[in-house]
Amino acid sequence: MDRYPPIADHGLVGDLQTAALISAHGVVDWFPAPRFDSPSVFTALLDHDDGGHFGFAPDPRGSTCKQLYYPDTAVLVTRFLSPDGVGEVFDFMPPNDTDTPSDRHTLFRLVRAVRGTVSFELECRPRFDYARARHHLSLNGETGGATGGATDDETVAVFRAPGVTAYLQCSFPLERDQDDVRGRVTLGVGESAAAVFTVCAPDSPPPARVTASSATEQLWATVDFWQYWIRTSRYRGRWPDMVHRSAITLKLLTYAPTGAPVAAATTGLPEQVGGQRNWDYRYTWIRDGSLSVRALLDLGFVDEAARFTRWLGDRMRAGAESGGEPLQIMYRVDGDPRLPEELLPHLEGYCGSYPVRVGNAATGQLQLDIYGDALYALAEGREVGVQVDYHGWKGIASTLDWLADHWDRPDEGVWETRGGRKDFTFSRVMCWVAFDRGLKLAAEYSRPADTARWTAARDTILDQVMQRAWSEKEQALVQHYGDDVLDASLLLIPRLGFLAPRSPSWLSTLDAIERALVSDSLVHRYDPAASPDGLQGAEGTFSLCTYLYVDALAQAGRLRQARYAFEKMHTYANHVGLYAEEIGPGGEQLGNFPQAFTHLALIMAATTLDKALDEAWYGPGANRR
Repeated sequence: MDRYPPIADHGLVGDLQTAALISAHGVVDWFPAPRFDSPSVFTALLDHDDGGHFGFAPDPRGSTCKQLYYPDTAVLVTRFLSPDGVGEVFDFMPPNDTDTPSDRHTLFRLVRAVRGTVSFELECRPRFDYARARHHLSLNGETGGATGGATDDETVAVFRAPGVTAYLQCSFPLERDQDDVRGRVTLGVGESAAAVFTVCAPDSPPPARVTASSATEQLWATVDFWQYWIRTSRYRGRWPDMVHRSAITLKLLTYAPTGAPVAAATTGLPEQVGGQRNWDYRYTWIRDGSLSVRALLDLGFVDEAARFTRWLGDRMRAGAESGGEPLQIMYRVDGDPRLPEELLPHLEGYCGSYPVRVGNAATGQLQLDIYGDALYALAEGREVGVQVDYHGWKGIASTLDWLADHWDRPDEGVWETRGGRKDFTFSRVMCWVAFDRGLKLAAEYSRPADTARWTAARDTILDQVMQRAWSEKEQALVQHYGDDVLDASLLLIPRLGFLAPRSPSWLSTLDAIERALVSDSLVHRYDPAASPDGLQGAEGTFSLCTYLYVDALAQAGRLRQARYAFEKMHTYANHVGLYAEEIGPGGEQLGNFPQAFTHLALIMAATTLDKALDEAWYGPGANRR
């Protein structure tokens, strides 16, 4: 562990097409380019010795490190406090919020001294293609390469690898360290320096010359972008800092050219340190993206919600024309369905958590809940006038006609277990949602539909679930038919309308989930010992499920319990308000980071709890905001 920072010991910066993780000690140890799902340039988070990193900070000995976001932005500030002075590093990527994918992505690292005298040390060691590709360095045009117009007081390092070129422009001298570079700059109060790292295609022109002054101008332009965007939020509830940080994180994790969010910024970070539950989350899950629509709409971010629903509609149209299974559970951000899973045996993995995977074999799994997820998102989008056209509707109707014949099948379930197919209850519930929302859309927009067939399927599912998924022993709906195992995915039931949030059968299910899966308000997805999932090792509590638990408690009227659980969950956030996928036994964050699912569930829980508290304090229908 002394070779790797804690997973939570990072902030995230990005340009809406890719993102980088930066540790609290000022080290960039994860950065893929040109997209979230591209091969990485810096990979030290998955291999400390050989993965490559970009450090820019004072000597850590004798320094205290503090990290924060510049208010209401995605600009990360790392502060270093020492007896000699106080220095700051501003890390940011200018937003590329366009419909056009770019092959050029730039990370700005602007340093300054705010008290005393501070010496910053730079070490840049890129390792392209997940540290599989060798590169060649030219420094200040020593091999005749373009330098971007550097002066004698500046340095431009050009790193060339197969299929990619990177430029490091610095406002101070650098020296060669084999095919890497290092440098040092000493600043007095008010002085600043810049190091700007640009990744682009080999045939792209070199970036324009950058100085500390021009980098500062880019900083404030980036601040303005984020502060203007977050000002459009309509959230006026009790937890604006946490909610708005989650909204910015969701925006950072969304690929602007298509509007598709990735599940997380990383691959290979473990659910159990040293274990094998290490997956690649840099793709768009139908499930995650669909729930994000509700979270975004709750905050008033209509454009973002509409963009994803259009992306989703495109997937449904393409699937309806394929002649096979209409949807798969995840896609690349551009809609490409191909995600072959590959092991990277040359990487040791975070703290020895091996294997490291890129791609995701779960894309081939059958998870029937995604049809309900998709229709849920499209139905929520109608609130803001997002209406599919005629051809889009034909794709939806064709999908539901197909589902009417194919919903009653065992599948792998929402948690992507690798222990074989079962009759998972949540999958059936979401198939019910698919038909329920499809019927409502057809009625609202007067669209052609086989409503009799869809209604029969919807009603059959409800009867089947209540008869076959009900455990007399637990007095609850359970994970799958024929067993008594509890599952936290069912916490979504009241939000989806499958059961009323205060009905006896639901309250009894909620009580059973509390007994079996809740530990000091933190919630496990399920018990792998009771329901083997085909994988070795254990996992922590699932942060998404904790927020779904808060949401369900609030809807059930258990407000004291809901609010305390919500407030306690804040204590597990990292120092800049970010969450990974899970919480370990000692409160440590585990899994890929930061995870969109956790942050969108935080927003959903906050808005539900705000509304419930307002009505409890001020009367039914009250909204003090």
